[in-house]
Amino acid sequence: MTKIEHFLSRIDMKGAVVERTCDFLGKIQAGCVTSIAYENLDILAGKPIDLEPEALYDKIVTRGRGGYCFELNGLLAHMLREMGFAVTERFARFLRGEKTVPMRRHHVVIVTLEEGDYLCDIGVGQIAPRLPLKVEENLIQEQNGEVYRFERDAEHGWILWDFHHGEWRKYICFTDDRAYDVDFLQPSFFCEAHPDSVFNKAPMIAIKTKMGRCTIDGRVYKEFHGEELVHIEEEISDARMKELLCSIFKMKSNL
Repeated sequence: MTKIEHFLSRIDMKGAVVERTCDFLGKIQAGCVTSIAYENLDILAGKPIDLEPEALYDKIVTRGRGGYCFELNGLLAHMLREMGFAVTERFARFLRGEKTVPMRRHHVVIVTLEEGDYLCDIGVGQIAPRLPLKVEENLIQEQNGEVYRFERDAEHGWILWDFHHGEWRKYICFTDDRAYDVDFLQPSFFCEAHPDSVFNKAPMIAIKTKMGRCTIDGRVYKEFHGEELVHIEEEISDARMKELLCSIFKMKSNL
């Protein structure tokens, strides 16, 4: 298999013919979030995160692992370029649930098509877009029962809002400044090693499903249909954790 064929097989798109269209881009993003787990297990194990494209490909595609935003969106950007898409990468601030302006520690991908720029992001374990969003101010965009819109801000650039329980809430923001591979090394190291990082404390694992998503937070396993919690297991054992990683989160056992 070629690299592209292997990647497409990894996201349940085996045999797909590459088309540089919004529809095909959406199939890639949806395939990624339902096939590749958001996970921080290497960080917890003290294994340094390697953000080089070939290392990401080896970990996520060849070895069947997942990763967090710097890894997942780094791989996505790399593979989209391999397919001939026009791609730039951006730093973003994750605003959901924040009361003050947070640091830039989120990685997103912008794909330019004939009809405009599209935000692609496969690096969020929470409720998040499964399909590309057109970067256009005040355009209401609905997908999978969720509603999003962009706002242009003089200070923070593009602010993406989502409609939640009858109210708009800020989700992420990013400017038009292009980010390069080297720019992500420092914030990724912060997430790996800093005492204030949320990523080095306990397992954070998630994957989207047709009905919603499945998560492991610490030792608690949950299944959601939309926002409704439909199943929970507390204090899961190591054996149960390994079983879930393989069966639900589509990760190979040789972590």
